[in-house]
Amino acid sequence: MYRNIPTVLTAEEIIDKMFRRSKKVEVPLSKNRLRFHKNLSIAKIYTARDVAVSTLKKYVDSFPYINKLHPFYRTLLDLLVDKDEYKKALASLVWAMEKISGFADKYARKIKGVGKVEEAIKFRKEFYGRTSSILKQIAPKLRYLGQVRDIIRKLPDINPELPTVVIAGYPNVGKSELVSKMSTAKPEIASYPFTTKGIVVGHMEIRGRRVQIVDTPGLLDRPLEKRNRIEKEAILALKYLADVIVFLLDPSETCGYSMDEQLKLLKEIKKDFDIPILEVENKVDLLCTDSQRIKISAKTGEGLEKLMGEVIARMEL
Repeated sequence: MYRNIPTVLTAEEIIDKMFRRSKKVEVPLSKNRLRFHKNLSIAKIYTARDVAVSTLKKYVDSFPYINKLHPFYRTLLDLLVDKDEYKKALASLVWAMEKISGFADKYARKIKGVGKVEEAIKFRKEFYGRTSSILKQIAPKLRYLGQVRDIIRKLPDINPELPTVVIAGYPNVGKSELVSKMSTAKPEIASYPFTTKGIVVGHMEIRGRRVQIVDTPGLLDRPLEKRNRIEKEAILALKYLADVIVFLLDPSETCGYSMDEQLKLLKEIKKDFDIPILEVENKVDLLCTDSQRIKISAKTGEGLEKLMGEVIARMEL
């Protein structure tokens, strides 16, 4: 998601780039010295304008508009970025583009009307000065957008439009093993806010459709009541991603958590996520209960076909 946002240059870097490009500008020689310097000054002004405006426009076009984002990404970005400051930063770039374009036209007109070479050069330098001043005014906004770019690039690279199965449950119940078994290729790790472990994303094909399978270490693996508000909101963003939650239980308790603890977490997730939740008991190769839950062994593959059938039914694929 938005991995192609370009590096945000500082105001000084844009100014240097602008001057370097302008310095290389050439125009056809003319016997009329005044006409030559007029043409040269105007060409340099428009080159400088093009460099500054195109650089800023590239940022405006590549940064996402929060209100147009998928709810999953919008929720995460709202937690990490001050929405008002972000909008003001982008608006300041648009303002600078308009001012610089206006100055270019204004000084080009002035140069066309001068009667001396020195006046043409003077107006060109004035344009450079005013344009540099505008860029320095938005320097803090450029620095801020550089920080936002780093934040955005760390958001999980997930397609929220794809049908998605989220695997939940305490650590060591077999979630990562299940994702590996269900995936047609090796799952990848994607970063996720407020967890150092990242989430594991696998893919599979169901009836010709690509489906995501997401394991959430550090997220849906311990009680929400133990999280702070921001952590909890980051976790609840998953409700905009998941079409089905597969909650994995370990009746053998070899995961290190009692069934009472596991069922308490399941109850919490049911309360907070208004989406289909499949209760699945793993490790039937170690212990098989007489409950009515779906039973599998992610280790041996037993019961996975039945689980897939239930997933397909809940997702209405």
